[in-house]
Amino acid sequence: MNIGWSNIYDKIFTVGAGDTKLAFKQAIFRLAEPKRIPYEEESFWRSFTTLPESAEDVFSLFSAPDIRRIRDASLPNLETLIRFLSARILSLRHNPVFPDPQRAPERELLNCVRILTRVLPYIYEKDELEAWEDRTFWERRGVRKDGASSTARGSRTTSTEVLFDTSNASSGADTPATQEEADGNFEEREKPSDEADNEDVWEDSKPLAEDLIDALIDLLFYAGLTLPLTERLKTKVTYAIWQTGVGCNTQLQGVTREMESNRLEVLRLLLAFASKGMYMSAAALPVKGVKAISFITTCPDKQVVLSMLCSMLNTTLNFNPATWRVPYDHMVFKDPKQALASTSLQFLLVLLLYPIPEEGRGPSPKNFFRHFLGRLHRPQDFQFIFEGMKRILQQPLQATSSYLPGSQKSLKWANEMIMLFWEAIQCNKRFRAYAIDTERGNEFMILILYYAIEYRLDLSRQGVVRMCVFVLQTLSTEEGFGPGLNRRFEGEEKLPPSIKVENFRGTYGDFLICSIHTLITGSKGKLDAIYPALLAIINNITAHLEHISPLASMKLVQLFASMSTPSFLLANETNHTLLTSILESLNAIIEHRYEENPIFVKTVFKARKRFDALRRFTLEGGQEEIARLEQLRKHGHDADHVGSPLRTSRASSIDSMRSPPSARTPSLNNVPEEGGPFTIGDDEEDTDEDDEHQHHQSTPSHSSPSGNTSRTPSVSSSVDDAVPLQLRGMSEKARGKMPAGQSSFSRVNSISSLNSPTTPVVMSHSSHPHGFSPSPQWIDTWLSLLPLHTILTLLSVSPSNTPPPTLPTQIERSPVRVHLFEWSPLSLGWYESLLWSFIFAAEMVVQKGTVGVWNGTHIRLFKVEKEAARGPSLMKPMGGVDAVGSNLVSRIGSLNLKVNTGGANAGGGEARGQPPSRTIRDV
Repeated sequence: MNIGWSNIYDKIFTVGAGDTKLAFKQAIFRLAEPKRIPYEEESFWRSFTTLPESAEDVFSLFSAPDIRRIRDASLPNLETLIRFLSARILSLRHNPVFPDPQRAPERELLNCVRILTRVLPYIYEKDELEAWEDRTFWERRGVRKDGASSTARGSRTTSTEVLFDTSNASSGADTPATQEEADGNFEEREKPSDEADNEDVWEDSKPLAEDLIDALIDLLFYAGLTLPLTERLKTKVTYAIWQTGVGCNTQLQGVTREMESNRLEVLRLLLAFASKGMYMSAAALPVKGVKAISFITTCPDKQVVLSMLCSMLNTTLNFNPATWRVPYDHMVFKDPKQALASTSLQFLLVLLLYPIPEEGRGPSPKNFFRHFLGRLHRPQDFQFIFEGMKRILQQPLQATSSYLPGSQKSLKWANEMIMLFWEAIQCNKRFRAYAIDTERGNEFMILILYYAIEYRLDLSRQGVVRMCVFVLQTLSTEEGFGPGLNRRFEGEEKLPPSIKVENFRGTYGDFLICSIHTLITGSKGKLDAIYPALLAIINNITAHLEHISPLASMKLVQLFASMSTPSFLLANETNHTLLTSILESLNAIIEHRYEENPIFVKTVFKARKRFDALRRFTLEGGQEEIARLEQLRKHGHDADHVGSPLRTSRASSIDSMRSPPSARTPSLNNVPEEGGPFTIGDDEEDTDEDDEHQHHQSTPSHSSPSGNTSRTPSVSSSVDDAVPLQLRGMSEKARGKMPAGQSSFSRVNSISSLNSPTTPVVMSHSSHPHGFSPSPQWIDTWLSLLPLHTILTLLSVSPSNTPPPTLPTQIERSPVRVHLFEWSPLSLGWYESLLWSFIFAAEMVVQKGTVGVWNGTHIRLFKVEKEAARGPSLMKPMGGVDAVGSNLVSRIGSLNLKVNTGGANAGGGEARGQPPSRTIRDV
């Protein structure tokens, strides 16, 4: 017991810790008072930079109700606090002796960074403060002409006394210079009233936000703070790349854990600055943009951009979760290197993904971070990037296969790594070529399929699944990707059980087809918005596939059989487009790889009755078939052997595809029942061959749904289907005529030219899901346009079920087409919301929810759901001493001052006690 109480006293009361916490809380209370606190009361404002001892102090004592109360009742005090902290950061950055424990302490700068990180999200969440925010952060300020004027963007050597206008100025006299200012430690001062209109004394300076962001970027490369301090340095700010890798072959010596922690703190403030978009709708974000991100990404200083880009990229890709560790160490210790690596990746993605809004005049603004990522070209850099990405993406597979369950911590930022891979292949054509030429594309295809299949039934991970599918579609548009899939896949036995295909023998292309079949038929309709993208992948590769295996051939024809049922075709007005897509894929194999795929051709002949029935399809016959199946169901027949009745959505009508074909009856009229369920190739002479593959047909999906324990955020339903639009196939010849340098799937730097001349294929549900009524006229609009000619011609050439040895001359080869997608403002909003949901969830997990930057704020970009707080568990026990200590700490942190300010407590209902933990659904 003595040891336990000793730990409590050490935690709270040792070295005056309790007194400093109370003093800090009292300073927060005073900020909430209506009376304006003058800027000249320096001892008060300095208490915010000297009293907190850690980030946890700031985030626990400066509670959400406190910030909202100050914001709503005493906005001038909040503005003064922000200006004082910003000025202190600027003065310390320009102080030649920083960091010095006496004259320019590092702790003061870190506390400034922590408090700004804490309060910024609560400013962003209130729309009414947007004008105040623009005036405070983004209006130009005044600077004395007799001092060093503010330098142009890109220069990092400014050190001057910055002044600003305040409408409620309490003093008209300038404060005399102090010894601290003589040391180069300048602070902001209010502009004297008698000089306010004297143009000879004042000139415009950069806005506060620009000055502050520039200073923060400098602090990422500041000797003694984030970089080792050596005698050879001529200046404290040196843009040395943090780690070896891209752009750097020399390892920095002398980097300490404290320096890495300082990098993390500065990056978190930059992320907080950039998080304005979390408080916008997904539709508004790409159009309106975020000023902080626009300012950073348009920085013309090549050295600054490359140093940031390479430092964050190398820090992320050098992280190795497989280094030797004590089992279960993550249950006891935090890993600062992992926190720095994940935050570096997140901020890098924020910069790379950002589409800069155009102002409507002049040339399009350029995102220099995206630009320079697209300029990488050295093979050794590509190899380094691939190895780092692969190491991170493979880690969850290794963590789940450990002999000691839970002994290895599974990384939570594999999703972000997939996003980085997608960005790299979109904006760097050399990287795409390297991926495909070196077979890396096939390796990453398997890894991405793992995440897509593993999460397909998890509602909290639907955005990850969609992103994985679009990554695969991006790869499939490359000319060399399809032929590369003909390589034999040898590593199937080493795959996790969730994505294994039983008794698989085939190529990478066979495995991809089987996996797409699993995603469509085993997703329970949750992925219906991306069925067109999944079918587009098949469409893009089929013209190149050779020696398609019996299993993959069967999966392709099964997809056709399921999508040609009356219950599916008549469910809504767009499902026939999916049937068109799968038919085009079958045609591509026949027209371009007939001789190389005899097994597939034979499988098509076995399904002759299906194609004939589709040719004779009528509305009356389809409705009769649906009614007949409904009667069978009413008479007690097993629903799995009856088929799906008419549904009102694609998601429900696709349910019939989840059962194996041997367990379904025919859904098209004129297909004989023969007393049993329909199977592909049910002609009598083919029954023996069918038995050989019966185990393949009846094998259910091996993927088990992931537990709904994810903490990943989601957007509202209004953008659930805001995925990139699918475009009709473009021939390779037409693609070759595209303007030079224009990528077929890459986003432009801005969103001005997102409209494509190509007609998009409808991707969403019917606009009248409960009111759609099919008519003969509607069927006539698409039935005659179905691409059935190739298959029907082939079947007519050989009335028997013996395919001709070569492609009949009656069949003309159509051009190979590539199905692309285009970005729209809404889909870009979905993409941004997906990234920020990853960042929000990672902040909660990495920081254990205690110091989460955005916890408890009113986020609008995605939806955050709450769940009841969980009690002690085997991995997280809580004893009596722990409970007492936590209670004492929480009492100090939850001190609340009642102020009659009317509405000041808005949004602060979670102040008392333990806030409920949050669970979040994915995009």
